[in-house]
Amino acid sequence: MTTKQQTTSVTTTVDVEAPAEHAFRVFTEGIGTWWNPDHHILRAELAEMVFEPYVGGNIIDRGVDGSECRWSRVLAYDPPHRVCFSWDISLTWQVETDPAKTSEVEVTFTPEGEGRTRVVLTHRHLDRHGDGWENMRDAVGPGWSLERFAAIAARVANSPQPGSRNH
Repeated sequence: MTTKQQTTSVTTTVDVEAPAEHAFRVFTEGIGTWWNPDHHILRAELAEMVFEPYVGGNIIDRGVDGSECRWSRVLAYDPPHRVCFSWDISLTWQVETDPAKTSEVEVTFTPEGEGRTRVVLTHRHLDRHGDGWENMRDAVGPGWSLERFAAIAARVANSPQPGSRNH
């Protein structure tokens, strides 16, 4: 008999060529710059994403038609070290209103030397989504690559700033 342990989380790690403070800001306040605009549950085209930077805030998608989708609650906000938010999306890709049936995304930012940060994202408690939770794990796993985030954070961090001698 073979027993296969099923994991209830997905973890992604990426090194970002930017200081932790900057990487944290791009991940949170700049979420709309790196998030795949096709990955939302609005009926309309995505106009913007807003990350409310405080515990109790939301991540909000706004459509070009004015519609809004509050699909996440900010559970922890500790700049520039850690942020944690709920994944209030059901297995049918609708907003889940029962917090007991939602998972969590925790992201840590650890300085790795001068101007470099290790970012670890863990999407955990996927089993809270109920029967079929493995489908959610399999769907979100590849979506958390963070390569686009890392590239945008590095590009912005290393570009000349207005008023600098390199500008």
